[in-house]
Amino acid sequence: MSGIVGILNLNGSPADLRLLQQLTNSLKPRGPDAQHVWSDGPIGLGHTLFITTEEAKNELQPFTLGDGTWIVADARIDARRELLEQFRIQGQSPAVGASDAELILRSYRAWGEDCVEHLLGDFAFGIWDSARKSLFCARDQMGVRPFYYAQVGSFVVFSSALDCIRQCPSVSDRLNDLAIADFLIFGHNQNPATTSFADIQRLPAAHCLTWSRDGVRTKRYWTMPVDEPIFYKRKDDYCDRFKELLQEAVGDRLRTSRVGVFMSGGLDSTSLAATADRVSRERYASFDLFAITDIDDIKPEEGHYAEMVAKHLGIPIYFDKWDDKPVNAQWEQTPFRTAEPCVSPWDVLSNRAYWREAGKRSRVFFWGEGPDNALLLEWRPYLSYLREKRRYGRILSAVSSTLFSQSSLPFWGRISRRLSQVRRGDAETADSFPGWLNAGFESRLDLRSRWQERRRAEVTSTHPWRPQGYASLHIPLWTMLFEGADSGEAGTHFELRHPFVDLRMLRYLLAVPALPWCRSKYLLRRAMRGTLPNPVLRRRKKGLSGQLVSNRWASFGTQPFLQTPGISHYVDPGKIPNIAVDDQWVFGGHLRVRSLNHWLRYSQRESQYSSLEGSSNECTPEPVADSKKTL
Repeated sequence: MSGIVGILNLNGSPADLRLLQQLTNSLKPRGPDAQHVWSDGPIGLGHTLFITTEEAKNELQPFTLGDGTWIVADARIDARRELLEQFRIQGQSPAVGASDAELILRSYRAWGEDCVEHLLGDFAFGIWDSARKSLFCARDQMGVRPFYYAQVGSFVVFSSALDCIRQCPSVSDRLNDLAIADFLIFGHNQNPATTSFADIQRLPAAHCLTWSRDGVRTKRYWTMPVDEPIFYKRKDDYCDRFKELLQEAVGDRLRTSRVGVFMSGGLDSTSLAATADRVSRERYASFDLFAITDIDDIKPEEGHYAEMVAKHLGIPIYFDKWDDKPVNAQWEQTPFRTAEPCVSPWDVLSNRAYWREAGKRSRVFFWGEGPDNALLLEWRPYLSYLREKRRYGRILSAVSSTLFSQSSLPFWGRISRRLSQVRRGDAETADSFPGWLNAGFESRLDLRSRWQERRRAEVTSTHPWRPQGYASLHIPLWTMLFEGADSGEAGTHFELRHPFVDLRMLRYLLAVPALPWCRSKYLLRRAMRGTLPNPVLRRRKKGLSGQLVSNRWASFGTQPFLQTPGISHYVDPGKIPNIAVDDQWVFGGHLRVRSLNHWLRYSQRESQYSSLEGSSNECTPEPVADSKKTL
């Protein structure tokens, strides 16, 4: 992922070039290959390049088409051939090897701010339009690329890195209390538009943002469509379409002859590896595709199945043995920084070491997240939908095809229990409200009501027959997943790509009939016949052992709690025990307190504590009153 930054003075004063260069230099870990800045009056843009595609080798940003518009982008644009054809119809003639930034800027030239509706891929960008005196920014539909911004008075700054924005002197370290409370109670911020800092906002997925003479405006430009079920005449048609889409998604994300796959022994990542192998053989005379597999005592069988697939495909495989890495029981006294509080700080240093070693092998990796959500089995809503539509023949076909699709009969009771668990949301909640919160902090934000509302809430969805799977693609955990794997957070140079999160693929997976295709991922099992080894196709998904997880955590909370100045603003340190408890949720809450304590100690400026008592709930930028006069 490349680094981007932009600064804008809404009062018309010249951009601070020294500050712009400083902010750009801070992004070198995200873009070691080239760094450039550009400014003109009140606007300044900076970019650090990380080459991960053939087209990026000659890329130069900030980029302009010579018409007064400039762009900085961290992007990979997919379906390039179709987009180039649309440009040619309109009289534009970009080269086949045009950079992703050029494609975005040409889209803006063709459709203005509606350009985001024509873009497919992962992107975060800012476009300065000198004629309109406007700054237009956007983030991709699933939020794979990070985008943060702050407006303090007439000063605006945006970047792909939160820590970059924090270097601006006018951006305070005042914390966002509600985000911190969400972390302590739920494990992550429930508001996708905020960060842990009151001055710094997060642009949510599928949103765009514009500063202009009319002030500042944020809007959602895309929502996952709700499609009717797809009914093909032949079962093989479902498999053929799946393989076609997977090949497109992998092909769009390949664009380099050297790619690694984080491959477990399950269906998702092995299907990616097999498809990447096929596409690479068709596209490149010489290529380097390999797999990396984690093995540990929690899921020891992964290595066996992953190695079987690697041998079947004829690709190298590298094993990383997590059991060989000792758990750092002294993590609370070990200095390291993270952009925001994280739920497992004890893993940060070992994870960064892991990413650094992986990054030595390739700049691009594939990750198999997506099918667990998009192919979640929801047979009751699906059958109810067919009954309401009086599709009785489809009901009979769905039930009979499911009965004969696999060797074992469906366990309807188990399925029903699983669905009832999923309805509770994207994360489990406690049976009792945390007793260690600071009483004044809890009262001021009415956290008990927030917690009770969260406990009662079910995942709501507009999808009539795949409600939970559809809703699960919109939860805040996706932001944590994508931003947690950002190269800046990982401390190395790499880029993760997610073919199953391709919008074309997600729409298709949500539209296939739940029965039989979602039961035990029958769609993947049937589609990959003859491509993956039979033992992998027949393998059943296993859950993690709660006891093994508890044993791994056992030593994390036994050290004395050495409180950091400022932690008492949020919790009562005297109520944090030094002994692990059996209840995983309660113990997890204690660990989150310790995580926040570590973050306050090592990731903050010394001046922050003076402002804690004055912090408010959540801050959102307001339009600058005199912006119409100055822009």
